[in-house]
Amino acid sequence: MNIKFTTNLSTETATPTEVVPVKDPVGYVHSIETFGSVDGPGIRFVAFLQGCRMRCEFCHNPDTWNIGTGDPYTADELIAKALDYRAFWGKEGGITCSGGESLIQIDFLIDLFKKCKAQGINTCLDTCGQPFTYKEPFFSKFKELMKYTDLSMVDIKHIDPVEHKKLTGFSNERILEMIEYMSNHGHHMWIRHVLIPERTDYDVYLKKLGDYIQTLHYVDRVEVLPYHTMGIVKYEKMGINYPLKGIEPPTHDRVVNAEQLLHTADYHK
Repeated sequence: MNIKFTTNLSTETATPTEVVPVKDPVGYVHSIETFGSVDGPGIRFVAFLQGCRMRCEFCHNPDTWNIGTGDPYTADELIAKALDYRAFWGKEGGITCSGGESLIQIDFLIDLFKKCKAQGINTCLDTCGQPFTYKEPFFSKFKELMKYTDLSMVDIKHIDPVEHKKLTGFSNERILEMIEYMSNHGHHMWIRHVLIPERTDYDVYLKKLGDYIQTLHYVDRVEVLPYHTMGIVKYEKMGINYPLKGIEPPTHDRVVNAEQLLHTADYHK
């Protein structure tokens, strides 16, 4: 029996695959503050990123809500702008990303904070935590971001999940999940709480929040932020109904009471 072997060898010359450059993520910035003194330690360059899904009744920046608008920046462009003010930062200052809600633009944050750390710039993330999820790809990105984040300033809008949804439109489940993940993995936090008459200024909720915070690790500071009405003018200009019309800021005594129930004096850093 004659067996015939055949081969199908291509005579075409292989060509190298074309390398497509990877574009840096673009962040959309609502506004910038160059000498921030309440947005983390020291003097901060603060980038307020555009976009937020929550609709907090007390929000004083409704103009940050829309996603995908704002001034576009790459990380390199924003850092170059920030470095003009580095002489004022001292040992503690640096760059803070606030919002809106910063985590909506997590790809940009990773690129920005990674490049900041390569230049020895202190990084601070200001977030409410609502976009947090253990689902992929977000969770892997969040863990990557935390590698380059020196401090997170986390707002707890309300400790009660039902009242939280009334106040913001969302439950606080994801927010507390993020806080507990950070607590269990060595990520330093400042926790802030807005004190609002008829919404959050009830001793039963303040005590519950204070007890909850005391179960956490790596909390360097707890702050009570008195509700204010300075954002009303923006609502009027934008033709949006202001939900807290008629509610005045809390009295000094109620602020002191909240600080006591949240044990703010126990956190010194």
